[in-house]
Amino acid sequence: MTTVTSASTTASATSSSSTADAQTFATSDYQTFLEMLTVQMQNQDPLNPMDSTDYAVQLATFSGVEQQVETNSLLESIASSISQMGISELASWVGMDGKTEEPVYFFGSSIVVETEADSQADSAVLTVQDESGNTVYSGAVDVDEDFVEWDGTNSDGETADYGNYTFTLKSYSGSDLISTETAPAYGRIIEARVTDSGTELVMMSGSTVSSDDITGLRSPSS
Repeated sequence: MTTVTSASTTASATSSSSTADAQTFATSDYQTFLEMLTVQMQNQDPLNPMDSTDYAVQLATFSGVEQQVETNSLLESIASSISQMGISELASWVGMDGKTEEPVYFFGSSIVVETEADSQADSAVLTVQDESGNTVYSGAVDVDEDFVEWDGTNSDGETADYGNYTFTLKSYSGSDLISTETAPAYGRIIEARVTDSGTELVMMSGSTVSSDDITGLRSPSS
């Protein structure tokens, strides 16, 4: 992010410098034009003076050029502002925890998991699997609770290894399995990018997701 901010600052400074140079050029050149026009009027042939219409045309032409320079400078300033706004928006994603169905990286902090069971369920079980598909934890969750925190403890009561984990919620009615769904969890966002298709987010797990696929945001607990 430091590099992005630095690039933004440099771009802004360059744009401001270009705008100032353009305005200085327009003002200086316009003054020179007026001086030349005055000298031309003073030294014209009194027997064959220049038509006043020609003066008006010259003034209008140069004035139009001056206005175009100022318009271009204004457009550069607007473009620079829009670019900085875009970078600010990207920066707001980084460091947040986003809810995703992609694997989530466990690095010692508890992971918040959505456990919204089927409406017909009277019990539910949350299963946690590692990158190899091995079940490291399985336990009952309250069907009335929408979220639980997995603190990284495996079924043996030990802390699981750092790495990527996926979560599955099984809903039961009595002993009958009603549904098996991927349980979305909150993973850390470490990078945000602008692509042709929109904002792209890189998770700590290494997964890359569209911002449209992030269905919730939380400030990290740690």
